[in-house]
Amino acid sequence: MNGQPHLLMCPPQYYGIEYEINPWMSRARQVDHDLAKQQWESLHRIVTERGARVSLQSPVQGLPDMVFTANAGLVYGDMVVLSRFRHPQRQGEHAENSRWFAQHGFTVFDLAPEMYFEGAGDALFCGETLFAGYRSRSDMTSHQKVAELVGQSVLAMELVDPSFYHLDTCFCPLAPGVAAYYPGAFDHYGQQVLKAGIETLIEVSRDEAQAFACNAVVVGQVVVTNVGCPRFHHTLRDHGFIPIATPLGEFVKAGGSAKCLTLRLDGEEAAAWRMDPQLKVVTTKPPRS
Repeated sequence: MNGQPHLLMCPPQYYGIEYEINPWMSRARQVDHDLAKQQWESLHRIVTERGARVSLQSPVQGLPDMVFTANAGLVYGDMVVLSRFRHPQRQGEHAENSRWFAQHGFTVFDLAPEMYFEGAGDALFCGETLFAGYRSRSDMTSHQKVAELVGQSVLAMELVDPSFYHLDTCFCPLAPGVAAYYPGAFDHYGQQVLKAGIETLIEVSRDEAQAFACNAVVVGQVVVTNVGCPRFHHTLRDHGFIPIATPLGEFVKAGGSAKCLTLRLDGEEAAAWRMDPQLKVVTTKPPRS
């Protein structure tokens, strides 16, 4: 892997609300396609201006959620563990993702059909530790197999709020030992796992979590989120990060935002910690009561 962040995105040509598979989706609340295109292009422009290289996956008619490339798989080094989608509506993405990664030189690992795993939507590294979410989409068995494939231990946590159905909707690694999270998405055990495993946890309120504050793209010191997260952005600045807000409301209609629209091709384990060495992240915090 080289030092430049490398993202996968898929243009929203066929994006729309064609079915309902999470609490955010309603076919009665349709997408403004022109506005969605504008919002996607704005995100693409921001990450490229901030130093990321972006590769594009061609959209496929009939697969509206391909725009959410974070769910395609988990990239680790030059390998990818492909997703196995729980809902039939998304299972057609599997063959498209397999083809794209194979054509672009990745070693592709396929999980057994009976396993459910939704890629970087539910498996995120913070430093060298892989944190995984399960219940609505991914399952424990798949996480154990993914940990075996990447040669790392995994800390699995149950997601208990249906609105936060993927880990990346409620948890955002920012740097080694630094992450943001919405506590209400996790049961008591999951909250304790995060507190024990991450030195500095930035707590996000429910209203800003519902604006998808945690579903952020991290490019070095820059953290890109949807609009509507002012308190989170203030806290990010206090910790040495550079927050940027960009409207992504058309994608929130489907339950996704900035992170969902991108997949790290240089490896999720590298996602948040390729930083300007002259910048420092504040990791001190008052002790928890």
